[in-house]
Amino acid sequence: MPVIEIIQGVHAVGGPDITGPNDAFSYLVDIGTELVLIDTGASSDASAIMNNIREACRRPVRLTHVILTHNHIDHIAGAADIRRQTSAKISIHELDAEAVITADPERTAASWYGTALQPLRVDTALQGPGEPFNFGNGSLSWIHTPGHTPGSISVIFEKDGKTILFGQDIHGPFMPQFNSDVDQWRASMHRLLLLKPDILCEGHYGIFKPADRATAFIEDFLNRL
Repeated sequence: MPVIEIIQGVHAVGGPDITGPNDAFSYLVDIGTELVLIDTGASSDASAIMNNIREACRRPVRLTHVILTHNHIDHIAGAADIRRQTSAKISIHELDAEAVITADPERTAASWYGTALQPLRVDTALQGPGEPFNFGNGSLSWIHTPGHTPGSISVIFEKDGKTILFGQDIHGPFMPQFNSDVDQWRASMHRLLLLKPDILCEGHYGIFKPADRATAFIEDFLNRL
């Protein structure tokens, strides 16, 4: 499957039907003079994602920032290679940062995939409940949405009057080795519903729009647990 344009300036550039069956979705956001990548797939070789970024932006790549929504290998393994190719800065919430820095095989789920994860240097360990990411021509914001992991975050982008929510792994799973907390997850999902997203970009299930489909997806998983 080729790169998916979600809305002008926002593309899915990685995912199970795009770059590899083990990859969570990776989303590219074009903010004027800068590009931001949300999650980086399961492979330490990020060449497929980088090729898709070039295809999506159709201009010289100025990828300045990688935002990791949580510490699992299917979302983070390509981050080091992408930084090597672009010098992009890497951010992850402080509560998930240690597992990435130490390449913990259980908390990063690397053991699930029967592979090893190399330690990853983090440029910014995000703290608190959330704040904006400010760039030259625009901004994204993030909010702390713990539950699947302690440091799970969701990213929000306002574009053309629409709220695009990057809510990776809304569906879980919830495992002791991930330090999951279903009660925290429920509270996080209710916070996401208050955002009234027009488009939901999920980590494994893909893209849901318009707003009623985005809401229904979150509510469906809330009703299951």
